[in-house]
Amino acid sequence: MVEPVSNWPRRSAIETGALGRCPRCGDGHIFRGFLTVRDHCEVCGLDYSFADPADGPAVFVQLFACVPGVIFIVMLEIMARPPLWVHIAVGIPVLILTTILPLRPIKGWLVAAQYVTKAQEAGTADLWAKLHKDREDKRAE
Repeated sequence: MVEPVSNWPRRSAIETGALGRCPRCGDGHIFRGFLTVRDHCEVCGLDYSFADPADGPAVFVQLFACVPGVIFIVMLEIMARPPLWVHIAVGIPVLILTTILPLRPIKGWLVAAQYVTKAQEAGTADLWAKLHKDREDKRAE
């Protein structure tokens, strides 16, 4: 049986999410593959149906994470004027590293932040009430 929410210590969304850990117990995993969110935590049983980061990770990567890579490539051209094959050999790996690698920690952070802050879309109040029912019951007692 899953313990009530109130028995779980409050965890940082950045700490658990960036590492791909369950935002409730900190031991389970959020991801089944590289970016596929599991149905539930294998340790505490937290249902991840609330998790919907949508395009958030891609937006953060495009706006922030890949900027250093693009600046590097532009500065390489300005300072060294290398041949095209150098841009291909250096630029493509730099862009891949600055766009692909940050996706998983950012997506994990967004999923964990949704849990910690109880973020919800219109019409999902029943789901959140179910997820946090035990905590509310303890307060009422």
